[in-house]
Amino acid sequence: MVFNERYWARIDRWKNITLEEFISHQWQATLEKFLGEVVPETFLSSKNSRLAHITTKAEFIQDAVKGRKGAPMNVTITPHILSLIDWSNPVDDPIRRQFIPSESGTLTDHPKLAFDSLHEEVDSPVSGLVHRYPGRALFLATSICPVYCRFCTRAWAVGGDTETVSKKPKKPILRRWEQMFSYIENNKELHDIVVSGGDCYYLEADQIAFIGKRLLEIPHIQRIRFASKGLAVSPGRITDASDPWTKQLIALSQAGRRIGKQVCLHTHFNHPKEITWITKQAADFLFSAGVIVRNQSVLLRGVNDNIETMTELISKLASINIQPYYVYQGDMVHGVEDLRTPLRTILDLEKHIRGNISGFMMPSFVVDLPGGGGKRLASTYDSYNETTGVSTWTAPGLPGDKGKRVYTYYDPRPLND
Repeated sequence: MVFNERYWARIDRWKNITLEEFISHQWQATLEKFLGEVVPETFLSSKNSRLAHITTKAEFIQDAVKGRKGAPMNVTITPHILSLIDWSNPVDDPIRRQFIPSESGTLTDHPKLAFDSLHEEVDSPVSGLVHRYPGRALFLATSICPVYCRFCTRAWAVGGDTETVSKKPKKPILRRWEQMFSYIENNKELHDIVVSGGDCYYLEADQIAFIGKRLLEIPHIQRIRFASKGLAVSPGRITDASDPWTKQLIALSQAGRRIGKQVCLHTHFNHPKEITWITKQAADFLFSAGVIVRNQSVLLRGVNDNIETMTELISKLASINIQPYYVYQGDMVHGVEDLRTPLRTILDLEKHIRGNISGFMMPSFVVDLPGGGGKRLASTYDSYNETTGVSTWTAPGLPGDKGKRVYTYYDPRPLND
């Protein structure tokens, strides 16, 4: 990690961009025009047999444009992330795979996939508030993000409509929020609220302050988690003195500490290349201000599904005081069969990495069960047939019928490469 390196200047159009301009949260790039400038005329063939025919700029852009038309998520990427992609090898780059779809790489959806695979809408007593677990609830404050991950579990609500999906957005409207606050106030068994979306990075600073203060004022709420990929995809905002977002987050964290309540940030890194010197600077700033930061990764084929990459990711996060919290098995959602891995992969990763990382920095490797069964340690399946790729699960800790049901997860169908 080279401090003060202007890594974005490797892209011709950004050679004269200053650090102050680069870290601005408002700065975005137009993708198709950008690809025409950064993708080389020719490049080496992919290791993936389905993508091996893409070896020229024209082929890559055409494939990306077609892939975007069939994708459930819009393609929006920050300059920070675009600067980290290896454009000399764009097809196989692990960051490109997360955000820019490829028609040739797309596989037919598994027949058991579902639009809202985790049944979040079913578990929402009021619009935008998911109450699945005893004591905890998910507050969907918005449905906008600074980037749109191809593998998003909330593709049914997040981002704008695409050519294949009409969304059910959760707009940041006070009237909707008040209904959610009322439910939380009237349910005293709730102690822990996750404020997510979408992404909290796309809430205004005064909206962050408003939500946080309202929740801190509720006597039975003890912990508040603001969920944002922002630290991973636009880290400069954290230290941008002209942007009040971080100031409000820190103020809420400190206000919580004064009354014995925890306010923290949950973020989302998937690959060690995403961690730069600006990331470290941002993480150090939050750490010095006493903000607890945890990370939730998603296991993705061709991105982080090997021992070396996952170990490096966990170690790098620990080195900048971001606690590796979860590594999720890929959810069974549309358009991402090429990114999902068999359950065996996550089991083997956990087995081989445990013991190489300090226990308090070892993430939990989990499956978020289809059908609303919640998160279970990957190793706690009730049955797993590797030949058929079918695993079954129970969640006895959940109340009512949910605690009695059997949940089923399906591996992606076998690939030839």
